[in-house]
Amino acid sequence: MDEKNTPSNDNLDLGAEQQSFENTIEGKEAGQDSNLDFKSRIDLSELQEGIALIKNEIGKVIVGQKGMIDMLIASILANGHSLIEGVPGVAKTISAKLLAKSLDVGFSRIQFTPDLMPSDILGTSVFDMKSSEFQFKKGPIFSNMILIDEINRAPAKTQAALFEVMEERQITIDGNKFIMDLPFIVLATQNPVEQEGTYRLPEAQLDRFLFKIDVDYPNLEEEIEIINREQALQGGTKTEKITAHLSKEDISKFQILVSQIIIESHLVKYIADIIVNTRSNPFLYLGASPRASIAILKASKAFAAMNGRDFVTPEDIKQAAIPVLQHRVIVTPEREMEGVTSKQIIKQIIEAVEIPR
Repeated sequence: MDEKNTPSNDNLDLGAEQQSFENTIEGKEAGQDSNLDFKSRIDLSELQEGIALIKNEIGKVIVGQKGMIDMLIASILANGHSLIEGVPGVAKTISAKLLAKSLDVGFSRIQFTPDLMPSDILGTSVFDMKSSEFQFKKGPIFSNMILIDEINRAPAKTQAALFEVMEERQITIDGNKFIMDLPFIVLATQNPVEQEGTYRLPEAQLDRFLFKIDVDYPNLEEEIEIINREQALQGGTKTEKITAHLSKEDISKFQILVSQIIIESHLVKYIADIIVNTRSNPFLYLGASPRASIAILKASKAFAAMNGRDFVTPEDIKQAAIPVLQHRVIVTPEREMEGVTSKQIIKQIIEAVEIPR
């Protein structure tokens, strides 16, 4: 037999592996109950059940907004903070409250106003007449899930009070360090900066948010459903039927599972390529920092876990890229005047970077 036409053992092995992979995928698509090899490494069944329960609770009140809810859950799994932006009345605050109520964790809400002081958030030392000593009275930031409503209505001095606690999960007052109870997640809402009485958040603070989530108006069918549900309340409250399902221990366990999700080296390079391209893009005045690379890594792992996979795919990275990057980059003044947004530029960068195979 001609030596050129004789298949090598390596080719036979590769063909067998390919056939085995295809048979596995076909079995999955056919709905077979066989345990898939790629699911056996990390058991994500409990995590997925918990996510389904949370979504069911939020769905009792919120109509639509699937993307926002998915990203809020992903931010918790990735142990990151979320900034929710939208015009008043599109369920930003109620969604964050419902998410907190579906979890058996401490919850605190802070309404940001122009006259809010850092001590109103962190706490202050109060002189105790009985002991003749100063006692530290903790502020509302000392909780597990913090809802900051209309965060961009407070000035820079108050915003700066959040820098340390959002990044390091601790605060330092009068030389004393106070460690936050974990999990510690900040969910902040803001109105678009064109709204009356708003301030642009400092870049250093924006960089501390894992996601910036844009909330749009509902469509016609969703609007009708919202009205019908409001009519059906008959004087009841929207949150009275919400049940807490996951404890602090559950959340910590799920966060550890997500951190163990596997990502191949070529996908790590894919993330780095996207980030480096933001720094050299002529339409961007400020590119993304290394913190953005880590944020995409964590977010893509969270999306993979939510989809029942213990490995990251390019689609997970692409899904994470826009909400992770759109608030971290700054469009050049010339392009901003033309109406070009950071989201549009990030989409172009993602399309330009070659997807690893």
